[in-house]
Amino acid sequence: MEIKSSSTKNRYARPLGIGAYRPARIVGNAEICELIDSNPEWIEARSGIATRRFAQDESIASMGARAAEKALSAAGLTPSDVSCVILATMSYLHQAPPAAAACAAELGATGAAAFDLGAACAGFAHALSVANSLVVTGEADHVVVIGAERMSDIVDPRDRSTAFLFGDGAGAMVIGPAAEPGFGPAVWGTDTTHLRAIEQSRSFAELKDPGAEGWPYLEMAGQEVFRWAIGKVAPVALKAVEAAGVTLEDLDAFVPHQANMRITDAVVKGMGLPASVEVARTVRDDGNTSAASIPLALEALVAAGRVRPGGLVLTAGFGSGLSYCAQVVTLP
Repeated sequence: MEIKSSSTKNRYARPLGIGAYRPARIVGNAEICELIDSNPEWIEARSGIATRRFAQDESIASMGARAAEKALSAAGLTPSDVSCVILATMSYLHQAPPAAAACAAELGATGAAAFDLGAACAGFAHALSVANSLVVTGEADHVVVIGAERMSDIVDPRDRSTAFLFGDGAGAMVIGPAAEPGFGPAVWGTDTTHLRAIEQSRSFAELKDPGAEGWPYLEMAGQEVFRWAIGKVAPVALKAVEAAGVTLEDLDAFVPHQANMRITDAVVKGMGLPASVEVARTVRDDGNTSAASIPLALEALVAAGRVRPGGLVLTAGFGSGLSYCAQVVTLP
């Protein structure tokens, strides 16, 4: 006897709405330099970052819920329409309840499935692929995908190599059923030969030890990550374009993870991206918001009218692991 499948023939998925939440507190490079031996000009030249947002009273769950509310409103839906909440994050400090469950409660999506996804800065891109599969198979009708981070909780403000890079915020996208495909195949993987290039080198478990000192902050081998990204991301992104059956000229925008302006520029050059394609560069104002960076950048492009409704966007996430995920997405 065959097991009954949840697969639904001729059913596809596509994005229906996008939303974002940026904390009110804007932190400039001069403030970052109060605790590290650097200057604002060096930081901007090195990373392209001028400002970033730091959360104050906002939690990962509350920021995610505010972004999700905007995405649902844009999609013409309410929390009661949500079948599933997937929250991608690397900075949530509580194991239970999961961030997604707390976010669903805050949102009012009572009864929705809710789970966290951990793929660091590539988390949102991975979550989009999972959401697409859930909708296509009929296991969910409307999935809210969220990237939410409080990187200020896990980054050492006195570490000259990381303090200036990261920011806080949340972005969300609602995925729902469609008559035509709204997602190209994901090209994803993990290059474990660089497993510890971005890591929390100490476990929180060590804080239980008598005499334990210091918070286990995030650490990064900057040059190793930079060289890997400029060599790896462009080929992965090109494979995603090919897998989707489109060309670079068909794209309306390219939205890579907002890690560093120099990485974005190098990837654009490596891809041979046409000048007609808009490129997200919100890292200048938002900093590196890890799993939140792609939806925040997408929302900024849409809000500014720089992309047309229904346009094709190439997304590319990459981060600790070193993980990566790229795919072509149709805008709402």
